[in-house]
Amino acid sequence: MPNIDIRTTQNVTIEYELASLRDRFFAFLLDFFIYMLAMIVFWQVVVYLVGDAISGWGGAVIGMSYMVGLLVYHLGSDMLGNGQSLGKRALNIRVVRLDGLEPGMGEYLLRSILLLLDFTFTAGALGGILIGSTYKHQRLGDLAANTTVVRNTGQLAFRLNDILKINTLENYEPQYPAVRQMTETDMLLIKNLLGRYQQLQNDAHAIAIKDATVNICQQLNIKSPKGNHVEFLKTLIRDYIVLTR
Repeated sequence: MPNIDIRTTQNVTIEYELASLRDRFFAFLLDFFIYMLAMIVFWQVVVYLVGDAISGWGGAVIGMSYMVGLLVYHLGSDMLGNGQSLGKRALNIRVVRLDGLEPGMGEYLLRSILLLLDFTFTAGALGGILIGSTYKHQRLGDLAANTTVVRNTGQLAFRLNDILKINTLENYEPQYPAVRQMTETDMLLIKNLLGRYQQLQNDAHAIAIKDATVNICQQLNIKSPKGNHVEFLKTLIRDYIVLTR
């Protein structure tokens, strides 16, 4: 699967794997199944309580309720789930903004409204074509809201949510203040090195991790860590985020 880089408001670039068309399709089907089940139960209760009163409503009104309900379901589940409806959560994918900000109600609302075009009214054809043909796997709702859908884990062990939770020095104590001497380019190189090591955990990448640790310790004039070199480099990235934002 292709990857995209998302730069957060803290000028940190996180690499994510784009969700596949298959994952997004099955997430939508699961959400649709859950929604339809809920609506069937809802109307069973309504009919039981006020059956005579709705006999004159007509199929159009009931059909419209299903459309509005679908919009409300996707809007609410994505907002409450931080970009993960129940279907997306099951497939381990989530909605993200391409500018690194957290999606808000406006983005979720646009995606929910245009979902009716992407999947419902076109039987999934429009959404499938756009997701399969656009560089960042964006359906019409994503293009309008400047969002896409990614796998919920990044290249590093900590995720975008974890980084954004490091708000101040009060809830995270940097271990290596000297990391201020390094640049954003240095951090990106370390991030990419860690990403390659996690993908290909062989001797060559282990040596590269060790050499990078030695060089950085010399550059920052700090003592070489006795423990895991990978964790040391991850700690440097966390420290840099806190100290330079």
